[in-house]
Amino acid sequence: MSKSDSIQECEDCLEPADAFAVVGNETRLSILEALWTLEEPARFSEIREEVGSTDSAQFNYHLGKLTDQFVHKTDDGYELRTAGERVVQAVLAGSFTEHPRREIAIDDPCTRCGASLTAEYEGEMLAIECPDCGHGHGEYPFPPGGLHDRTDAEVLEAFDQRVRHLHCLAKDGVCPECNGKMETTLERGGECCLGAELRAEHVCQQCHHDLCSAVGLGLLDHSAVAGFYDDHGVALSETPYWRFEWCVDDEPAEVVGEDPTRVRIDIEHEGETLRATVDGDLAVLETERR
Repeated sequence: MSKSDSIQECEDCLEPADAFAVVGNETRLSILEALWTLEEPARFSEIREEVGSTDSAQFNYHLGKLTDQFVHKTDDGYELRTAGERVVQAVLAGSFTEHPRREIAIDDPCTRCGASLTAEYEGEMLAIECPDCGHGHGEYPFPPGGLHDRTDAEVLEAFDQRVRHLHCLAKDGVCPECNGKMETTLERGGECCLGAELRAEHVCQQCHHDLCSAVGLGLLDHSAVAGFYDDHGVALSETPYWRFEWCVDDEPAEVVGEDPTRVRIDIEHEGETLRATVDGDLAVLETERR
């Protein structure tokens, strides 16, 4: 399926290039940001005052260009449509305007060699790896806005929660970028951020957004895994994913069936093992304590 074929046809839709041209104006972006700030629905005069426009006719022209596609006019005033909200969110996230770099030391050991990990932010991606042995512990999207007003510890906490959210959606077949259909496959060989031989690949069939992860990362929200750690006094939801070998490595995972696909993942803690078996879509088929 080509990218053009994946976009649904509709009679009253704008072409993507035309839609971007509509918001490619400083006054129109200011109008969207004003509506984001104001209590909606907002009156014409309230929006113009928030924007700081002194030319009523010119302001009305720009507001009219936004109406229907990005702004909805009601009897009580104007309010943002979903498309308008997405534009403002993209601006606030810094995706179009910011290109920061940041390095963060992590007081957690590498799951392979025990050396302290580091995190590096560049190109809207945050990567965690071991500077000693080079083992990757995940490299995933993180918008620049996530760095604002956060300490290093707060950035890492937000990143951990975001990774869980992204892969929970992807595993359940929902693209975290466009809500399109996400398809999961198990891949072997090739290059990935983890350096893993066996990994899960999630690819959106609509926007082609992709994520890769250790097979075990999809177990972070499973009740049996959470219960296993609870019994050992560990709060799974409050512990960074990169502390768990089964979330960042393929060593705990073993393919035990090909047709249909079956993968066994051993989760070890304090002398006890929780063995989980998943299918090719990462759905848990069974769990067993050993």
